[in-house]
Amino acid sequence: MLDTYGFPIDLTELIAAEKGWTINKEAFNQALNEQKERSKADAKKTTGDWIITSDIPTSTFDGYDHLVLENVKIIKYRTVQAKGQNQFQLVLDRTPFYAQSGGQAGDKGTLIIDNETINVIDTQKENDLTIHVVNKFPSNFEGNIKAIVNETLRLSTSNHHTAVHLMHAALHEVVGKHALQKGQDVDANRLRFDFSHFQKVTDEEIQKIEKIVNEKIRANIPLLEQRNVPIEEARKTGAMMLFGEKYGDSVRIITFDPNFSVELCGGTHAKATGQLGYFKILTESAVAAGVRRIEAIVADAAENYINTELLELNNIREIVKSPKNASKAILTLQEENKKLQKELEKLIDNQAIQLANDLEKEVKQVNGIHFLQKTLPISDPKAIKTIAFNLEKKFGNAVFGFGNIANDKPMITVIISENLCKEKGWNAGQFVREMAKEIQGGGGGQAGFATAGGQNVAGLSNSLAVLEKLIA
Repeated sequence: MLDTYGFPIDLTELIAAEKGWTINKEAFNQALNEQKERSKADAKKTTGDWIITSDIPTSTFDGYDHLVLENVKIIKYRTVQAKGQNQFQLVLDRTPFYAQSGGQAGDKGTLIIDNETINVIDTQKENDLTIHVVNKFPSNFEGNIKAIVNETLRLSTSNHHTAVHLMHAALHEVVGKHALQKGQDVDANRLRFDFSHFQKVTDEEIQKIEKIVNEKIRANIPLLEQRNVPIEEARKTGAMMLFGEKYGDSVRIITFDPNFSVELCGGTHAKATGQLGYFKILTESAVAAGVRRIEAIVADAAENYINTELLELNNIREIVKSPKNASKAILTLQEENKKLQKELEKLIDNQAIQLANDLEKEVKQVNGIHFLQKTLPISDPKAIKTIAFNLEKKFGNAVFGFGNIANDKPMITVIISENLCKEKGWNAGQFVREMAKEIQGGGGGQAGFATAGGQNVAGLSNSLAVLEKLIA
């Protein structure tokens, strides 16, 4: 909770105590120290020098037109140590592999060198250099290479990237021209798109966006790609240019219908929109003030999602025995459950009232203080808390300790009148911690009210006996 959500340990302890749970503080501190050490180790990165194997000065990217290239050469390689592991990196004179850039994930695939297969596990960009991260170095750095991009992953990633362009244009039609890209993350499994917008995108707007994109998909609009367009000429076309983005002297323009989607982009795309099959938005959420995020899927990912959802719906229909109107059947079950829950709560309240009346007769005097310690035959912590507060309110100048068993676990509840907390310095939280030792547990709370839980049911009566010793 602390590492993932930043939730403080002291609040976790308090909430756990109220539920009768215990926190292993020693194990927490150990895990916290281990996490700090991991963070330090992750921050360390050692980059080795490039080892040059060819006098070819630059590397060219041919991945827009080819997924396989023959007679490729390694021009340099190096080892990078990160997170305590070695990472092997190669640079080729020509490559079909798209390097991670503009929010699009890098390609994966294989390099075949003299019948030796090297796996490309990622492709990254560094200072306009395409770096191939491989699982191992080849035995021969000077051999001819056959570079093969994983076509399935490339195709799926390209489909999702194209969907970003279509969705971006649809956002402008539905929510307004102000909905500009603030970031994106696209891979073979899904797209994530951040955009400027001042409020939540409504369900109705989501449906409109999906409808527009799917209409463009069914229209099977072909890709129009223009490369090496002078930047000034690109501006005149009205192509979307993102504020703050750095563009070179020449750019690449991607168009899917000149009246709908025209953007400057260096990523890979579908040859036609029909390739996307179907577009489905999964989530819409806030990222920061004035920034929203949409996650969506297309093609095989969308098909798998729809099939999974239909299977789940069919399972629900079978469970509720309603093949045509599962939602109505579920609502009926929920109403019945609410009704039964209210009846159960009423029974528990009646039981607690009767129990409280019986307990009044057992309250005794210990050194002029109203005192009672007893194991109660109920498990509901809310009912026990109500009994404790009502008894204290009626008697005053009191210390009451109750034990109970919930889910096969022993629990302790202690309440102390406010005047005793002030005059004698008694503290219910301190008392329950001492008492909880008998049940192999722990707990805490406020000076006037505290709870504890443990593991040893057999020690419950002994733990309550500790309370009388503490006030005597």
